Amino acid sequence: MLRSRLLTFPAFRRPLRPTQQIRCFSDSPAQDKSALYSNFKSHRDLPRIERRWPTVLGVTAIVVAGWAAFLTYVTNETKCTSSVVKQIIRTLKADSQLRDSLGLAIRPQPEWWLNGYPIIHGQINQLQGNIDVSFRIRGSLGSGTVYFTSVRKAKGIPYELLRFRVILDDGQVVEVQPGSEAGEE
Repeated sequence: MLRSRLLTFPAFRRPLRPTQQIRCFSDSPAQDKSALYSNFKSHRDLPRIERRWPTVLGVTAIVVAGWAAFLTYVTNETKCTSSVVKQIIRTLKADSQLRDSLGLAIRPQPEWWLNGYPIIHGQINQLQGNIDVSFRIRGSLGSGTVYFTSVRKAKGIPYELLRFRVILDDGQVVEVQPGSEAGEE
């Protein structure tokens, strides 16, 4: 009984909703869709679109620099593992005059940022017949720079050695003789 009195009291009654029009996806496409958002009120203004070109320019510069660093690393690693550089190092280790100047354990000077590989300047282009490289070496007594240049004038002709020398850090120049390997006789 108390409940029936409370429900009849005007403060506890639920307000009656006005009849709303139900919209379905199956309505005709000719119907005005802007009426759906006519009651929408924005609480704040839309944010301004910032300029995008500085971000695009920065990202592009980072990508180009990364690509250039990758290409430099890969081409240097290719030169380091080529048979030409391996033969040059083998000849340097066998040269007696160079062993007297640099000591034992002659090896290419590694760079920490190249994962222990030496940096090799120049080009190795065997198809065109040009080999021109220079790189740093070190031994137990000192270090120096190797300069090696060899060309092939025509296809089928052996390479002609133009320059094969080591300039030590103290200024001494050592001309390397390629026939001085221990394995050649």
